[in-house]
Amino acid sequence: MADPSSYRPKPGQIPDSPGVYKFRDEHGRVIYVGKAKSLRQRLSSYFQDLAGLHPRTRTMVTTAASVEWTVVSTEVEALQLEYSWIKEYDPRFNVKYRDDKSYPSLAVTMGEEFPRVQVMRGPKKKGVRYFGPYAHAWAIRETVDLMLRVFPVRTCSAGVFKRSAQIGRPCLLGYIGKCSAPCVGRVTPQEHRELAEDFCDFMGGRTGTYLRRLEQRMHDAAEEMEYEKAARLRDDLEALRRAMEKNAVVLADATDADLIAVAEDELEAAVQIFHVRGGRVRGQRGWVTDKVEAVDTAGLVEHALQQLYGEEKGDSVPKEVLVPALPDPVEPVTQWLTERRGARVDLRIPQRGDKKDLMATVQRNAGQALALHKTKRASDLTTRSRALEEIAEALGLDTAPLRVECFDISHLQGQDVVASMVVFEDGLARKSEYRRFQIKSFAGQDDVRSMHEVIGRRFRRYLTEKQKTGEWEERPEDAAEGAPEDAIEGATGGAVPTGGREDDGRPKRFAYPPQLVVVDGGRPQVAAAKRALDELGIEDVAVCGLAKRLEEVWLPDEEDPVVLPRTSEGLYLLQRVRDEAHRFAISYQRSKRAKTMKAGPLDAVAGLGDTRKQALLKHFGSVKRLRAATIEQICETPGIGRKTAETIVAALAASAPAPAVNTATGEIMDGAEE
Repeated sequence: MADPSSYRPKPGQIPDSPGVYKFRDEHGRVIYVGKAKSLRQRLSSYFQDLAGLHPRTRTMVTTAASVEWTVVSTEVEALQLEYSWIKEYDPRFNVKYRDDKSYPSLAVTMGEEFPRVQVMRGPKKKGVRYFGPYAHAWAIRETVDLMLRVFPVRTCSAGVFKRSAQIGRPCLLGYIGKCSAPCVGRVTPQEHRELAEDFCDFMGGRTGTYLRRLEQRMHDAAEEMEYEKAARLRDDLEALRRAMEKNAVVLADATDADLIAVAEDELEAAVQIFHVRGGRVRGQRGWVTDKVEAVDTAGLVEHALQQLYGEEKGDSVPKEVLVPALPDPVEPVTQWLTERRGARVDLRIPQRGDKKDLMATVQRNAGQALALHKTKRASDLTTRSRALEEIAEALGLDTAPLRVECFDISHLQGQDVVASMVVFEDGLARKSEYRRFQIKSFAGQDDVRSMHEVIGRRFRRYLTEKQKTGEWEERPEDAAEGAPEDAIEGATGGAVPTGGREDDGRPKRFAYPPQLVVVDGGRPQVAAAKRALDELGIEDVAVCGLAKRLEEVWLPDEEDPVVLPRTSEGLYLLQRVRDEAHRFAISYQRSKRAKTMKAGPLDAVAGLGDTRKQALLKHFGSVKRLRAATIEQICETPGIGRKTAETIVAALAASAPAPAVNTATGEIMDGAEE
């Protein structure tokens, strides 16, 4: 436990101005990010008598080893910078809302030439209009199925769309009238885009005008005795009304608002959000968080606003945001929301009427979510704690291994040898810390040598980054080692920093040591891992291996394995870690294998690498079409010059198969080469 006085800034060093500050631990990892109207007053409050601090604040300051700050001009800038740093560093002592599910949204890809309607999850993408999120994907599909009758927008994937265009026939939806079939030219790109825009307008709440226009068209068709057209319009109206009924009317037609409610206790808090557009509830979502910092309801609301609107701009931010408590001060948050929207945003507490009643409903949902989470969490926490304790007892560790790293080797008959590293912290997967490696120092099915190389590379990087000298040294061996593709930044030879941070001050990716290293394998793999650690002089990291055959746990220098009971939570956790490492390694190995697939006759073209082969096949679709192309057409492929195109044409002509001849008629038969 660190003494806060050991890193307390000297009197007069801290400026009396707005800013954002970071606490770092002994490894340089950011553990807390905060903002303040006055940095001097806020930071001074952390260095008072420990007995006077909140228990969570006391834990944070005794875990930290240093503090640093950045001065900004206004409180709005501080709010923006705080959000950016929390997202970048993922500090362990900040409030982090975690969702137990990925909520689906209805998305329209307006950035494409032919916009597509689909269900999307995950982070939002540029050029896509989103509606929702919704609680269930089936609810989106039911709504879309009803609306496609009126707005026959494309819903097929890029592959299906391209295939239909090649064969000149639409898919089933095109035949039954639920797609306008732009793939075969039934509508122009502009007409299809207008359909997509009408679809978005209707989903955005502008329903009244469209329904009245559709009803008028139905009456006009009936007066002109076009009864089939009138009946079709009548059915379209009914379909749209059924789609609208799926969203309950709760407020006035013109109301666009988000309602945020919070339910909390001493340890945890749950947040529920209702998205109301056009007076109807268009989506609902919720988060749960541990209260790892001393924060009140207003603070929880501010964190929720940051997470909800940090990546949003324009109409995605509503005109009105209703909350149970206002952040203090409220003006910077209101100004920040206004800047995100580009127009005024009203942030307030509902006092009366329908909005107050709906807020009570959202509050009940938040309370139920917290109660359900606590029921699940009690069992989950107990199980994880017991699993870590069982592992520590079985391996003879002094404390439970809070950070576990597992390594696995994967290859295909000795080719494309790769390795994976997965990380579990407190019994949970931490995917942002996953790493993958290429094994290039040798090829073959020698998993033991591969394991020794990977462990050595990982911990050599740790030792290098542990030195916080800030000096530079030449490390050309990194390139020879075969640096992991997405693991070591700058490890391609040349100069790399030997300090514990990158140029921008962030801690490097391999700076945090685990308490336990798990390898996928038995005694030989464990011995290789231990030998790699011994060569580097690392003695405070435990090593074990989990063999697949009998699920035995192997320890270094032990003749016999440790056998955990089949019902052991510790064994189950080790299996999860091992299986995750195996999955991650296999997926990487398959991606490498796909990149090195042969391109048939193109392999005979001198000087043509894998990248340009893939570019040619992507441009023409097949070797048959490439063989029929002219030199000028081949030159249109990115990266292909005229000289290379002439070489390709000559090589393909030399390798062209002889035509098949019908022995009965003597006619030359058409061949097919795809």
